[in-house]
Amino acid sequence: MKRIVKLFQQKKAFVGYITIGDGGLEKSYQSAKALIEGGVNFLELGVPFSDPVADGTVISLASQRALTKQTTLLDVLEVAKRLRQETEIPMILFTYFNPLLNYFSEDIFGQIKSAGIDGILVVDLPVDEAKLYRKYCLAKGLAPIYVITKMTSDDRIRAISDQAKGFLYYACRLGTTGIKQDVPDDLTEQMQRIKRITNLPVVVGFGIATLKQSMAINQIADGFVVGSLFVDAIANGITPQNLTQLAQSLLP
Repeated sequence: MKRIVKLFQQKKAFVGYITIGDGGLEKSYQSAKALIEGGVNFLELGVPFSDPVADGTVISLASQRALTKQTTLLDVLEVAKRLRQETEIPMILFTYFNPLLNYFSEDIFGQIKSAGIDGILVVDLPVDEAKLYRKYCLAKGLAPIYVITKMTSDDRIRAISDQAKGFLYYACRLGTTGIKQDVPDDLTEQMQRIKRITNLPVVVGFGIATLKQSMAINQIADGFVVGSLFVDAIANGITPQNLTQLAQSLLP
């Protein structure tokens, strides 16, 4: 968690997401390194899952391809270990509960920490049902991170914030992830509302794919997440050098 806290104390977060195992573990490792070279200062390592209900077509297909290569949570941790030897930027797991449930014990949380991971975002685990999960996270020094949306009430944001560590992930659009060209009209209003309730940093994701968007978000939030744009580029065979340049093109 210390890496996460330190980052937000010093700068805005440029969070890059990739689905680990799409194209193979070596390709994921090289892609992550390319993103870091391009200015990404926070990595989300996506654990592939067969029914990623919060994700749109790009990431869903990436998960399917990774699963055909039999990519598991343990494989993702092996990639994390390699990356941790190269970088000190924060890294979190972005997962659904089922892949974690397959290994669920305090021991797996220790393995996650030992791999160099700083926190976990379980997209489909409500805070109300996360007592044991949170206990294991905190016992191993991992930040339990949660998603909020415009539909999340003030009281609910407060309750989630009380249980979360690291930051809150604001999904700025209803529906699924994807590549968009704008920011929602109500983003400033929603960020003002959220910031009145929580003292945690707030990063904005879902549909971020242009410099104009990243600049607008960084004026009102603590960082932004780019996922589908990178995943799509990787799926279409982008070279590491060009992936680095793509990341650089989004730097505010």
